[in-house]
Amino acid sequence: MEGTGVSDQLVEDVIATIRKRAGAATSADCEEITVATELTSLGLDSLDLADLLWDLEEANNVEIHMNIADAWSNLHTVGDLVEALRTLMAKVS
Repeated sequence: MEGTGVSDQLVEDVIATIRKRAGAATSADCEEITVATELTSLGLDSLDLADLLWDLEEANNVEIHMNIADAWSNLHTVGDLVEALRTLMAKVS
């Protein structure tokens, strides 16, 4: 994650979850995922995004109240996803 200026456990966990989920869905190099990576560049479709959100909910014990259409239009990068999750986790704490 060099060059992003962001290095924390949540970022690493989200990227690991994306790697696991995107590995089968894309031919993109999943080793190069950073907070600046566009979700669409990973070859994820709306079903993959729904599965990814579910995985993140389960891993972080939060509920993401966002329909997939909203998620698809509001979450553009890995960083967007991390910040949305960080906000939800802060509300739960």
